[in-house]
Amino acid sequence: CEVRPGPEFLTRSYLFYANRLFKALQFYYWDPSCRDPSYSLVIKGKLRLRQASWITRGATEADYHLHKVGIVFHSQKAMREVASRINQTSGEGCRGFLPPGRSWAPGALHEVLSAKTERDCTAALGFAMHELSLVRVERHFQPLLQPQQSGSRLVEELYLGDIHTDWGERLHYRPTGYQRPLQSALHHVHPCPACGMISRADEHHPPILPARAALPMQLGGSWVSAHCEVRPAVLFLTRYFTFHGHNHTWEGRYYHYSDPLCRQPTFTIYASGHYSQGVPSSKVRGGTELAFKVTQARVTPMDQVTVVMLNSSEAGSCGLAGSWSAGVEQDITPTNGCLALGIKLPHTEYELFKTEQDTQERSLLYIGERPTDGSSPDSPDKRPTSYQAPLIQCAAASEEFSNYLSLKYVGRKDANGIEALKPLPVAFLLFIALLFLRWD
Repeated sequence: CEVRPGPEFLTRSYLFYANRLFKALQFYYWDPSCRDPSYSLVIKGKLRLRQASWITRGATEADYHLHKVGIVFHSQKAMREVASRINQTSGEGCRGFLPPGRSWAPGALHEVLSAKTERDCTAALGFAMHELSLVRVERHFQPLLQPQQSGSRLVEELYLGDIHTDWGERLHYRPTGYQRPLQSALHHVHPCPACGMISRADEHHPPILPARAALPMQLGGSWVSAHCEVRPAVLFLTRYFTFHGHNHTWEGRYYHYSDPLCRQPTFTIYASGHYSQGVPSSKVRGGTELAFKVTQARVTPMDQVTVVMLNSSEAGSCGLAGSWSAGVEQDITPTNGCLALGIKLPHTEYELFKTEQDTQERSLLYIGERPTDGSSPDSPDKRPTSYQAPLIQCAAASEEFSNYLSLKYVGRKDANGIEALKPLPVAFLLFIALLFLRWD
């Protein structure tokens, strides 16, 4: 169940044909567990891949054209709410989209966009398919998890462009980052109970995802990125956090890179501070609201370009002027941050957190999505309403690591049910942290 800014709760199923036509299904829900459907969109059009993106390395730019978009309501309430929005906010051609008082008919398909008649009533839904303008397909092999099996299975994932965190901007925004990937219906990560349900669904029969027990917010321990993350404005990074629940302090590292595989480091940020007691979010069900304060930070430049930039910064704005060198960490707390990197100290951010367990019973931590415009959620009204890619817990609160190399391994049970150590790929070995700095 995906959470988009707003918040919106949805699942997606996209089908691409060899003749470049596509059919996309988007199922919207009232709840963050995707069990109470509101309405479904069926979207048909054509997609043309162009060239490698010169903005987001590793991505392909694409052009798309929508032929038609239809909506199916799953309740009278959904029909009344959506029809009211369309009637009030759309142009002349959409007034009277549905007559007041019209009763809901199960399975009825209502057209909200038609290229043939040049009618488009989708703006009131906050609907746009700009996600199709940035595409990346990744293929990798997943080890077989059954004790008696060896080898691996192919996994294919489709990354599409990110959705702007500002509702008013999403209709015009051209992505430079990604959403969480879609799994191939044939070659997906196992186990994936939702994959089959979503792929078999249609606009008249939206998927009802399995019920999941709500987990209490337990931040203690260490959490790490599962893969190289891509952010808008061409940021490639991995994160690594440690939370100390007994005194509500945290520390973390952000490792930044210049490539989409996170193999060419540019700089690292270490930061620490404290956080508030969490309270349930009134806006995003299932989420917890916290306030984080950054009080200390250190920066390590990892390439010559970053070294030159930092050494060229104004005296007193980022550490000791002219003293930066590659691989050497420097404290930027005395200069109240680093102007060149957009870091301001001390700094408070208003955050949204959520914890879950995945199908392999690993603990996941979702942290609020960063504003697309690069600003900071430094006031309660800027608090996120959606999440970044989840972090995986790599150590419980009572465990300690002597150094970063301990994080190269993650527990996996062998045939006898005993925890074994399994090395991760190189791209997983560099972890970063900090999510609570201001980026300009």
